[in-house]
Amino acid sequence: MRLSVTARIALLSIVLALVSNLALVGFVWKQTQSDAIQAVQRETIEQADALREVWASGGDAALSRAILSARAPGDVSLVLAMLDDAGRRIVGVAPERFATRLVPTGFRIARLGDSGLWVDRETGYSLRPIGRRWLLVGRNLDLIAAEQRAIERALALAVFLSLALGVVGGLVLARYVAQRLDAIAGVVDAVGEGDLSRRVDVVAGGQDAFDRLAQRLNTTLDKTEALMGELRVVTDSLAHDLRSPLARLRTKTEQAVTLADPQAREAALSGLVVETDLVLRMLTMVIEISRSESVSRDRFTRVAPGELIEEIAELYEPVVEDAGLAFSVAIDVRPRPMAFHRELMSQAIGNLIDNAMKHAGGGGSLVLRLARVAEGVAIQVEDRGPGIAEADRAQAMKRFGRLDTARSTPGAGLGMALIEAVARLHGGRFELADNAPGLVARIVLPV
Repeated sequence: MRLSVTARIALLSIVLALVSNLALVGFVWKQTQSDAIQAVQRETIEQADALREVWASGGDAALSRAILSARAPGDVSLVLAMLDDAGRRIVGVAPERFATRLVPTGFRIARLGDSGLWVDRETGYSLRPIGRRWLLVGRNLDLIAAEQRAIERALALAVFLSLALGVVGGLVLARYVAQRLDAIAGVVDAVGEGDLSRRVDVVAGGQDAFDRLAQRLNTTLDKTEALMGELRVVTDSLAHDLRSPLARLRTKTEQAVTLADPQAREAALSGLVVETDLVLRMLTMVIEISRSESVSRDRFTRVAPGELIEEIAELYEPVVEDAGLAFSVAIDVRPRPMAFHRELMSQAIGNLIDNAMKHAGGGGSLVLRLARVAEGVAIQVEDRGPGIAEADRAQAMKRFGRLDTARSTPGAGLGMALIEAVARLHGGRFELADNAPGLVARIVLPV
């Protein structure tokens, strides 16, 4: 039986809670035991040192008095005695006979006797020679063992409670994860059914992983909705703009078929070619825009922008001058080679020049410039024509967007849309600005 994702998350949280609490409990148990033993060791060694000083200054009699007075009332765990060289108790609290061989011992834990209560008691002790006798100082570990057992019971209860809390926490976490995933899945299902307006709610203010996923998904859906909207606009605009040339094409075809005069038929056929070329240019431009929006960056190559500008300027200079415009090139900066799709970037720059030639007016000037801007570099074309009002620039940059002043010139309103698509492909943007008078059309690219 395969567990669901939420069940696995709940189980994982329970296991993690149990393992972490077991590790914590083990550490606490070990540390408390170690601290207790170290405290006994310090006390035993300090007391043995002090009593040995008493013996050194006052002999056996002074030590005997110190041993008898050192045991506080109610202190049943203290072991304190003076032994003879055979291990027999002379004075104090200790077994009648020391169970092991008499050897100087700094600190050790062992059973001191082999009869009575001493058989089952472990004692931490220190054994020091004092002349022909021995000084035994220690403390029974019964109380420490009892405290350890109490701590073990408390820790066992803590493990049980942590396990219970882990189960509750795991179920809460699993429910939370399931709700967030169900919300995302619901939006995906709705989008799959055609409702592109649905978005995933951001619950925690963008602070958790689900919100970041929701934001990325919403951004993707925004782009998808925008592209679908553009597709509808393109489809509608293409159908609208093709209607007129196709109608003219049909009319001229009918006229050409019915004409008996060869010269009139030739003129009609020439009109057919013009209309056909307009339709083909429109369709080609739409294909080029789609291509620029879907091309892979694997096809990019390192190109020096200054050299590319000079090559295009050399190609377009005679064409611009034949149109009656003064043409110049300005390379204000020469950045290092950049990653370009050379063919599409060349076409976009060519479109900039073509648009300026159409609208700059006779006798004007046209400048192709590579300039430094805050975001990187700008490839721009400057003309001295009538320009475009700031309120109309957004319309001019839309697909099939044509201003009233441009209705009389041939075209479909796709040139600037292609430029903008190429700029986006390269991580930049396309913008229009005032040249006072005229227009500056620039592609801004990050370096």
